[in-house]
Amino acid sequence: MNALRRTFCSVSALLGKELHQNDSVIRVILKDVKRRNALSLAMIEELIKETGILSWSRPARVEFFLKAEAGENLHQKVFDRCSSLMMLIRRMQVPVIAEVGQMKWPIANTFFSACFKHVNGIAAAAGCQLVTSCDIVVAADTSKFLVPGQKVGLFCSTPGIPLARTVPHKIALDMLLTGEPIDAQSALRYGLVSRVVPESEVTIEALKVAQQIGRHSRSVTALGKAFFYSQTGLGLSDAYRSFNDSFLKNSFICRFGGKIMTENLKMEDAQEGINAFMEKRKPVFTHTDKKVV
Repeated sequence: MNALRRTFCSVSALLGKELHQNDSVIRVILKDVKRRNALSLAMIEELIKETGILSWSRPARVEFFLKAEAGENLHQKVFDRCSSLMMLIRRMQVPVIAEVGQMKWPIANTFFSACFKHVNGIAAAAGCQLVTSCDIVVAADTSKFLVPGQKVGLFCSTPGIPLARTVPHKIALDMLLTGEPIDAQSALRYGLVSRVVPESEVTIEALKVAQQIGRHSRSVTALGKAFFYSQTGLGLSDAYRSFNDSFLKNSFICRFGGKIMTENLKMEDAQEGINAFMEKRKPVFTHTDKKVV
């Protein structure tokens, strides 16, 4: 996998960037080592700027991995901008993957396209919020997760929003009211992370997941991600019938969930995938939303 990586160190003083797997995976790396990559206002502003650029990168199918230590900065401006970053992640057409693990300095990584995060170390407060906002999270078995604002007299209200929508309410309240950490296995059991692997294998596992996602059509992934989040807040019958199209654009705008599959079948990439399956060959996707009819 390393042979397919190119490193760019000129994104900014706070961020670096790597391209993996023929540029289909973009990994953004937080570099503010002196501050242990805390999610400061400056760091969040850089992330918002970079995610806005990468979200529309045509070659990217797993938009990026973000490496970040979950810092604990309780300033209101930081929370406000952090919330903007979380909403940007959710609206990105590509998935975001997060890595969570323990390296020479603790870092938590977040991926976009399939929003995907890998975590090494401690994901605290806004860092935990970043984890809960990603589509997929790969965590090291040594990682810990906490929302400790209660201990300093400032309840983690903003991080608690996605936390309450990710884990059971009793678990979320336990974390928010005690401020105590949970370990990686507990996070997996509660649904806070997707996978737990040995510390030394976090990046390898994250790239493996990214590679699996990157094989598929970018446009179909974008449609599927948008539909998934739009229907999760609906009741079962409503989810089958109606569809909140607030995340969808252009040809993806539909009113009925059933029509999504119909629209999907009209896409060139869907037809190519079906034909390739029937012909027992690998599909060659265009990664566009072009229709055959």
